[in-house]
Amino acid sequence: MVATRAPEDAYTAEPFLPGRGGLTALRRAAVDCRGCPLHRDATQTVFGAGNKDARVMLVGEQPGDQEDRQGKPFVGPAGKLLDRALTEAGIDPSEAYVTNAVKHFKFTRAEPRKRRIHKAPTLREMTACGPWLAAELAVVEPELIVVLGATAGKALLGSSFRVTQVRGTVLEEEIHGRAERLVPTVHPSAVLRADDREAAYRGLVSDLEVAARALL
Repeated sequence: MVATRAPEDAYTAEPFLPGRGGLTALRRAAVDCRGCPLHRDATQTVFGAGNKDARVMLVGEQPGDQEDRQGKPFVGPAGKLLDRALTEAGIDPSEAYVTNAVKHFKFTRAEPRKRRIHKAPTLREMTACGPWLAAELAVVEPELIVVLGATAGKALLGSSFRVTQVRGTVLEEEIHGRAERLVPTVHPSAVLRADDREAAYRGLVSDLEVAARALL
């Protein structure tokens, strides 16, 4: 008898994508994604959300604890800080589309019932989830992508990406077969962890102001 591999062993979400339809069809199909092992421990898939005609798409790393529980991206403390920074920079959060490179929460826990601690996804996990992000980009067709942090940057631009080297600049790259403009910056959760939170926040707003000017 030949053992059959579980879908997640293939490390690709490709078989789970719908053959047609817009964001609604993608979001519905993503609920059942088994493209990598991360679905086993996560509460649910957290797909992107926001304006389907958005001029700007913000791409983060992965859902956090609150996002995993609520099923929506950027609803925790980092999301609230991001909304404040976007508004201050002149970008209306309600007009943006927000998503993550990885759609399931990856975490570790020291003991049962203890707080779940975020764990960075591997390149293999990011690559497995890549078809979802490619599909979102194809449907939304944003004029600009704001890259939030190193993991999102690696997912979009490759493993050599370093956010500290290019943050606050406008890059022009081919992403999933499309010519895209991108502005990298830090992830808002990094601001919350910073020793000098005010300085880190000002840096985030400054980078987002570059994005706002690129949309003029």
